[in-house]
Amino acid sequence: MGPSAGSNDFEKYAVAVIIVFGALIIGGLMAAGLSFGRRSTFFFALGGATAAWISGNALLLDRPRIYALFVGVAALMLIASTIALVT
Repeated sequence: MGPSAGSNDFEKYAVAVIIVFGALIIGGLMAAGLSFGRRSTFFFALGGATAAWISGNALLLDRPRIYALFVGVAALMLIASTIALVT
């Protein structure tokens, strides 16, 4: 268990996933949900942020299947957030 000896690449990718998902995409959706007063948009984006954060940690721990699962969950929640914002 845990990171392998050559895991520096995994750490770089994990940090990139956490920064890109958390700061840019999800932060923007959460701000849009708050500014438009759409509670469901905000909560879907919050769930997507949580799933993306967990996926970054799964990548740090060298768990590619858990990483893929949570990236999929984050993508679905962000799509739901976008749909809730538009409709």
